[in-house]
Amino acid sequence: MDYSKIKINKYFPKRTPEEYDRLYITDELEKISWAMDQLSFGHLDVSNVAPIKPRQGDIRYGDGTNWNPGEGEGIYFFNAAGSWVKFGEEIPRFLIWVLGE
Repeated sequence: MDYSKIKINKYFPKRTPEEYDRLYITDELEKISWAMDQLSFGHLDVSNVAPIKPRQGDIRYGDGTNWNPGEGEGIYFFNAAGSWVKFGEEIPRFLIWVLGE
């Protein structure tokens, strides 16, 4: 499978076969590995809609057009006050740790 064209960084399992299927398991493990790699490389999918139930600490990359959390395109976090706050030019240390530089 060519993962370079995938635009969403999520794992969606296929329907489980009735009997053991080695190819199915190999394919699913490859998809899981790819999704985990994207996270470890610091990739954030661009969001064009607001999350339905945001939680304190959520981080999103807002496209600034279809979903503009407040200050145009950029990376935002959801704070304890229930607001989306845009990261400034400097990336906070904790985000560097989370994204792995």
